[in-house]
Amino acid sequence: MKKTIIYIIVAVVLIGLGAYKIASNKANQKKEVAEVARQVDKINVNVVTASRENINTDYAANGTFIPKQETNQSSEISGRIVNVLVREGSKVGAGQVLATIKRDAIEVDVSQAQNNLQNAIIDNQRYENAYKTGGVTKQQLDNSRLQLKNMQSAVRAQGVRVNDTSVRAGISGIINKKMVEPGMVVAPGTALFEIVNINSLKLSVLVDESQIGRIKMGQVVPITVNVLPGESFAGKITFIAPKSDASLNFPVEIEVANNGSLKAGMYGTALFKTNYGAENQNMLTVPAEAFVNGVSSGQLFIVQNGTAKMISVETGKVYGNKVQIISGLNGGEQVITSGQINLENGSKINIVK
Repeated sequence: MKKTIIYIIVAVVLIGLGAYKIASNKANQKKEVAEVARQVDKINVNVVTASRENINTDYAANGTFIPKQETNQSSEISGRIVNVLVREGSKVGAGQVLATIKRDAIEVDVSQAQNNLQNAIIDNQRYENAYKTGGVTKQQLDNSRLQLKNMQSAVRAQGVRVNDTSVRAGISGIINKKMVEPGMVVAPGTALFEIVNINSLKLSVLVDESQIGRIKMGQVVPITVNVLPGESFAGKITFIAPKSDASLNFPVEIEVANNGSLKAGMYGTALFKTNYGAENQNMLTVPAEAFVNGVSSGQLFIVQNGTAKMISVETGKVYGNKVQIISGLNGGEQVITSGQINLENGSKINIVK
């Protein structure tokens, strides 16, 4: 009998403990559900503090060095190459003979033209004398004079052909490529030599439209070269394109004197010094991504008592990802930089960062 009573008491205690545990679990679940519900009502956002800073407006642009002058020297006439007088890497001066073309047939034409000229001189002298005595008409004399001029022109033309048998350098520079060998038959316009002048080079870069108004012709630009880390260079802006490309970038060329280290095709970086001093100091800025529907809207959200408040601001210049704020913010406000698409004025927010 006593054992039965004990079993009953133990059972009652266990049932009581189980009921208490179940009630406790339900209370905890209710708290967790309430917390989740409270968080769901809030929109997660990232924020930054609007602050004043000194803006560095220097602008870097990458590009490659190209020769100031380069040309493909070609033949002026048809013929067979007899001699090639230079090789790749040779330094040449403007007008220097690079190769010669066989001229035997041309020399025959020269002799024939000179003979024709001598006959024309003799005939013209005969007509001049006959005209004085009335032996020929004025028209016959004029024809004789015209024939003499034509023969003189023919001799000069053959002289030009003889001169063209010598292929001469159009510019001073270095033979970068030789595309001809003795015995080759060439035609007018056939490229024979590639000549480059690298006494000075041009660094060709693309400058964004937001920066193009900050540079000017003749401006001196510091330049660094990746493969020459121990050397520094400087160049002068010699060309700013009047028209941008499809990506709204403007081609700019910077002429650089070559100390012997630079080669055409090297990669370089130009640093355009556009920092105008006091106007870029102690400037109130916010990130460009903070604006609703872009910087041009002038609207952004700030944090106010745990909610998002939309305000309008007056913007100034844009420096990369930084936007100058002229009015509408005093500094120190928490500005929302992400999650704006889900926000309305007065929306509850949860600051993630």
